[in-house]
Amino acid sequence: MATNFYLMGHKHDDSPEYHIGKRSAAGLYCWNCRITLCEQGESAIHSSESTFSDKCPKCGKKYEPKPGWHGAGAVELGFAQPYAPDERKGIDTCSSFTWAMNPERLRSKRKVTDEYGRVYTIAEFNNIVLDNCPIQYKDSIGHEFS
Repeated sequence: MATNFYLMGHKHDDSPEYHIGKRSAAGLYCWNCRITLCEQGESAIHSSESTFSDKCPKCGKKYEPKPGWHGAGAVELGFAQPYAPDERKGIDTCSSFTWAMNPERLRSKRKVTDEYGRVYTIAEFNNIVLDNCPIQYKDSIGHEFS
């Protein structure tokens, strides 16, 4: 489950000149301690062999599932909105962001679109999208991927 983001007017162009990157559901995360619950670490979150603990390795807080559609997976499927700042606490899911474009290039841009046609200002992109992606990968900057 993932959503690709592009500079406005270039939807589905996977060139790193227009493709900003991809937000992906990234499993359980302790928002208080700012640490993934992936037992193999951040680099293994998207591996098919990764396993997740149900409690934070730092503070010991245990994950308590919430009823209904919520969290990073529901956001990627379109059933929920990204978390508001006051909702990012305790153990819950998070998203990662894999950059295709150098994030510095966004400062001079005005609008971003996702692969579903939703339009964001740069401020909205930073506040709504990136604030929900505490894990960011920059090793794909300059490379084409989707």
